[in-house]
Amino acid sequence: MLFVGIIVVLGAVVGGFMMSGGDLHVLNQPNEVIVIVGAAIGSVLVSTPMPMIKKMVAAFIGAIKGYHISKQDYLELFKSFNELFLVAQRDGLLSIESHIENPKESTILSENKKFIEDEYVMDFFCDSMKVMLTGSVPPHDLEELMDSDIESFESENAPVAGTWATVGDAFPALGIVAAVLGIIITMGSINDGPAAVGHHVAAALVGTFLGILLSYGIVGPIAAKVHHDIDDKIKHLQTIKTAILAYAKGNPPMIALEIARRTIFTDSRPSFGELENFLRGKSE
Repeated sequence: MLFVGIIVVLGAVVGGFMMSGGDLHVLNQPNEVIVIVGAAIGSVLVSTPMPMIKKMVAAFIGAIKGYHISKQDYLELFKSFNELFLVAQRDGLLSIESHIENPKESTILSENKKFIEDEYVMDFFCDSMKVMLTGSVPPHDLEELMDSDIESFESENAPVAGTWATVGDAFPALGIVAAVLGIIITMGSINDGPAAVGHHVAAALVGTFLGILLSYGIVGPIAAKVHHDIDDKIKHLQTIKTAILAYAKGNPPMIALEIARRTIFTDSRPSFGELENFLRGKSE
């Protein structure tokens, strides 16, 4: 949807320009693009540590792929947890140690591909379960431990969306810089006649146009998308935390999952009946 949205933005802007009789060739100003985009990249390199730049690139790639945990994803996650908790309930906590130590080789956890492919989520669950397996950590301390992990994730990743937003906010000013440079060139060619002056003024105004378009039409929405992706992942972690904590407090697996189900946003939350039927292998 990221690419679809960008195509809609560009299509609406360029289409409206052409419908008004605008010449598309006038917008082809690669020199203005070099000034604006190059200055933006340079400012990021000056102000941002390399680890944060790597996270920005990763967040952009993640925004393209999209991070959304659907209802089906939660159902499959709960099914894995239910099977794991039932084994622990029947045979004792130590019986699931091999599943926790090697989740990718687990006959239970490895069935959930989305869970296994997300290293951070998988490690969050397995590390928390390892603490519970020690048997010496009370539930309230386990809760504080998982909250600290989630808070660290949020503190580490929230600036990524903020940095993208800052870059977007800078584009209008950089567009003005490109426009001013264009006006300087215009003033130097004022003796070349009205046609030459008009061409240079148009090129300068394209700089302002590109700066505003990149800010509010492309980079700003990308920053918002990164922010939403981070929020979705935090909610995913909180749901997993709730399931672990509810089971650690002695609740039966189904009750633990029901408590965790209530934390999911309504657009992705399965109903009680849907969860119960899925765990029993029923389609309805």
